[in-house]
Amino acid sequence: MIETTLDIQAIRKDFPILQREVNGQPLVYLDNAATSQTPQQVIDTIVDYYQGYNANIHRGVHTLSQEATDAYEVARQKIQKHFNIVHSHEVIFTSGTTQSINLVATGFTSFLKEGDEILVSAMEHHSNIVPWQMLCERTGAVLKVIPMNLEGELVMEEYQSLLSERTKLVFCNHVSNALGTINPIEEIIEAAHKVGAAVLIDGAQAAAHIKADLQALDVDFYTVSAHKVCGPTGVGMLYGKEEWLKKLPPYQGGGEMIAEVTFEKTTYADLPHKFEAGTPNICGGIAFGAALDYMNSIGFDAIAQYEDELMQYATEQLLAIDGLKIYGTAAHKTSVISFNIEGVHPYDIGTIVDKLGIAVRTGHHCAQPIMDFYQIPGTVRASFSFYNTKEEVDKLVEGVVRARNMLL
Repeated sequence: MIETTLDIQAIRKDFPILQREVNGQPLVYLDNAATSQTPQQVIDTIVDYYQGYNANIHRGVHTLSQEATDAYEVARQKIQKHFNIVHSHEVIFTSGTTQSINLVATGFTSFLKEGDEILVSAMEHHSNIVPWQMLCERTGAVLKVIPMNLEGELVMEEYQSLLSERTKLVFCNHVSNALGTINPIEEIIEAAHKVGAAVLIDGAQAAAHIKADLQALDVDFYTVSAHKVCGPTGVGMLYGKEEWLKKLPPYQGGGEMIAEVTFEKTTYADLPHKFEAGTPNICGGIAFGAALDYMNSIGFDAIAQYEDELMQYATEQLLAIDGLKIYGTAAHKTSVISFNIEGVHPYDIGTIVDKLGIAVRTGHHCAQPIMDFYQIPGTVRASFSFYNTKEEVDKLVEGVVRARNMLL
């Protein structure tokens, strides 16, 4: 195995929270699939905004407003460049992936009719299930599910058989938040387009590990949350092809998204403002751009290599524990390990390792259908980032062994 070229100790110094203690122990943060930590460089960007040029954007003629507007639109351009998007106006700032998905689902209400079909994968986060169920209730469309196998991979033969001229929309996550599986989205997109269906890819879990080229993917919609990529909470982006964004109606009404308002009629602003009603999370958008700058300074190829190294090491160490089973053993996956110990509830393991300063996630991870598929109440999920270390993996293994011995 090729050893990493990253200076992990130098990187860790960028993250102030990694210096703290929890329950008298050094923090071991392994809940990165829920929220990544924030480097000082991004924190400084947030502080600089509020200390230096906090103002509303786009409409002000005064200096602070112009500075804030410039910084916000530069951040949009950073996102455009990072994901290789043709036009900056195809980047819509949202509060995160959930709002992005709901924006598209709401917009498609007028495009669907009874008998149309929507396909969604069996390994989706609830935020990529519930909005489509609501859309089906509004329109009479039918929701169909692309099945998965025991390894945590989509059954692509079944996907191909589900596609037909009735298929109007296909939704799938790029990476499963519960299992770490990297889905074959290139194949999914290409096959859907052959029957004339639009495709939305939930990139929330992928964005921290994979630098998606949205032009190469030819995807219609792609979503990301900043807090998964070392940015702040409460901000994200929806990418949509210009042709789709022009057809979709506005998601919300208010200021900023209008061209002209009278009591008789309102006309809407051009993209992207058509979908950005009200005062946005200005600081969050600017910090989102700073977070992408930070991750690109490290390099996504180096990040992927190191995180894979960590995952392989953790997998080997955890599987040596008696009674431990890993859920999600796909050939292609990111640095997520979901596991249980026979006879032990995952919540109990999470509670004990927390006393040792180790942060993991327990439960169904907002992916209850996956847990139902495996007939389990949930899992313990350890998710790794580029600032984690093998020493932290060792502490996790020691903590899990200790929990097992206490609970069995």
